[in-house]
Amino acid sequence: MKKIAFIFAFSLFVLASCNNDNVTQDNFDRKAMLQDVAQTLIKPAFATLRNKVDSVVTLSATFVQTPNLENLTKLQKIWENAYLSYQNATAYNFGAAGEEGIRKSLQEEIATFPAKIDSIESVITKNNANFNNFQRDARGFLALEYLLFDLAGNHSQIVTKFAEANRKTFLTGLVGNLKTRIDAVATSWEGSYMQDFINNDGTSAGSSTSLLYNEFVKSFEFMKNYKVATPLGKRAGLTRTYPELVEAYYSGKSIKMLKAHLNTLETLWRKFIPYLQSVEGGNALISATEAQLASTKNALNAVAETPSFSAQIIASPASFDVLNTEFQKLTPHFKSSMSSLLGIAITYASGDGD
Repeated sequence: MKKIAFIFAFSLFVLASCNNDNVTQDNFDRKAMLQDVAQTLIKPAFATLRNKVDSVVTLSATFVQTPNLENLTKLQKIWENAYLSYQNATAYNFGAAGEEGIRKSLQEEIATFPAKIDSIESVITKNNANFNNFQRDARGFLALEYLLFDLAGNHSQIVTKFAEANRKTFLTGLVGNLKTRIDAVATSWEGSYMQDFINNDGTSAGSSTSLLYNEFVKSFEFMKNYKVATPLGKRAGLTRTYPELVEAYYSGKSIKMLKAHLNTLETLWRKFIPYLQSVEGGNALISATEAQLASTKNALNAVAETPSFSAQIIASPASFDVLNTEFQKLTPHFKSSMSSLLGIAITYASGDGD
């Protein structure tokens, strides 16, 4: 019996020793990575966005006071600049930008598209705006876009509509709500939340690394699925193109916003490169991702910003097949492969199957 016990104990020792040899030592300084991301990307993105939205508020007040083509043109331009600035912050939907109670993520609250025109016009007619209800497609940047741009370019008609007091009231409330939501997020990053984010440097669900990575992938899939595949009719169950479902439909700025969004994700991905370099197989994944990212960017850069994305879809949807395919090829690099190598679980519901 003693001999059997000794053999059993020795076997356990050998097994444990072998297992320990296969354990990857985690020596990467995630806190330094999180500090870099917070200080160089997230905090500046929300600060800049707040400044741009402040300008939207100022120019909206001017336009409401004096609705004319000159003031409308200025407001349209600052809307474009502000929404372009939002693309730099779109991947950081956690903390004050995350879900809480009935509040959804900042992306859902201020950047849901397409805007629901019937709901917007009904609210204006009844003068009963509620910017905290479930009608997220009747507020935010894209509702504002609908109010300020005419598909046919007839901006005189926009000015004429703003002779209505209810329309002015809705515009003022809309931009005020936009400012309130963005101010709250920017303020949190300027306060104690940034240090809390940096200090929470584990890898489990709820850690800052997990939040950052999951929102990165989620933002990429949102861009791929809703800004590209859905308008092109390339998602499951779709049998035709939907040019009216592009982002920034009324202004015709869809491609410009798409390029800015991808640039933001590329910049954030590069912050993960040192982390990937610290694990076995990381360098191979970096090389493969770089190659596919370059192909995706080439396909996107081959698409003209004018005429509008929706107009090009109507004229020649097949020309966008390459773009959609390259986005699909990029998915496993950002998602399943990174998740596996870094040991970070995907914690949101995803239907892509990668």
